[in-house]
Amino acid sequence: MIKTDILIIGAGPTGLFTVFEAGLLKLKCHLIDALPQAGGQCTELYPKKPIYDIPAYPEILAGDLTLKLLEQCKQFEPGFTLGERAETIEKQEDGSFIVTTNKGTQHQAPVVAIAGGLGSFEPRKPLIDNIAHFEDKGVEYMIKDPEIYRDKKVVIAGGGDSALDWSIFLSDVASEVTLIHRRNEFRGHLDSVEKVQELKNQGKINLITPAEVVGILGHDKVQAVVVSQAAHIPKDFEVECDHFIPLFGLSPKLGPIANWGLEIEKNAIKVDNSLDYQTNIPGIFAIGDVNTYPGKLKLILCGFHEATLMCQSAYQIINPGKRYVLKYTTVAGVDGFDGTRKEAPKAVVKAFD
Repeated sequence: MIKTDILIIGAGPTGLFTVFEAGLLKLKCHLIDALPQAGGQCTELYPKKPIYDIPAYPEILAGDLTLKLLEQCKQFEPGFTLGERAETIEKQEDGSFIVTTNKGTQHQAPVVAIAGGLGSFEPRKPLIDNIAHFEDKGVEYMIKDPEIYRDKKVVIAGGGDSALDWSIFLSDVASEVTLIHRRNEFRGHLDSVEKVQELKNQGKINLITPAEVVGILGHDKVQAVVVSQAAHIPKDFEVECDHFIPLFGLSPKLGPIANWGLEIEKNAIKVDNSLDYQTNIPGIFAIGDVNTYPGKLKLILCGFHEATLMCQSAYQIINPGKRYVLKYTTVAGVDGFDGTRKEAPKAVVKAFD
């Protein structure tokens, strides 16, 4: 059982900033995310796309924003359960909650903050008849541990940043990498497209376009994929491989959270925005893109604001009757749970001669 003060469901920007705000109140956090790494959409969908409306950053790449948030909250030593989806929630007699993931990992906390962005992300699967049979037998929709592809033959399908970036990365890990896309044009970052072209010229990546994978061959595991290249090439052909990784993006869904008894409106969780973004269940909050209220804006900076106010109410739940005096970090400094301290330089007191 993992115990913490605030259990955060979702490790995107809003969830990560919650760790910092909770840390200022001496509250510990643990985060659950179905994705294999922190950052949410910023990391998984558009890590190399610039964001222009983050305060103090005229422009910052989404992936870099995640790194900055992780650096900021590191001093408060958050725990992470990644690659697992929050499945069920049970309220205990003492008022706390136990949240269990799809892999059976249990977490207990007096406060739960749902910061799941647009919900849990499920991979968009290609329409291949027998693909379900090969899931976890050579078909993977996310890359969690690149080392499993060491010295293996890998086929990647897709035309976005994820397909390009992983093809580049695995070119130094796998024995053979084949990238297949149904168009000649890729919609990824220009640097990545040019790098793939360079690796193709070096013979480190096999590029097949326009084409698509239409079948999977094998018995107990993937042995090859069937490729249909174009209308003017009527005969399909096979590409031998140990792994087939279709990277067609992720589809956001509220997932099991929709069955937790929360008030839902248009696939979002209704909250009380007049105070603290609490749901209809006391002790459970929803912050960031996953919530809805009159005037709601789905912006990262709004999620930061909601996280800040939510933590104030969480403090009262965890410390009933105890008064917290808000102090600016410029005055009080920041004491990390790891023993570090950040503070503004003290004024020099010196008398005139």
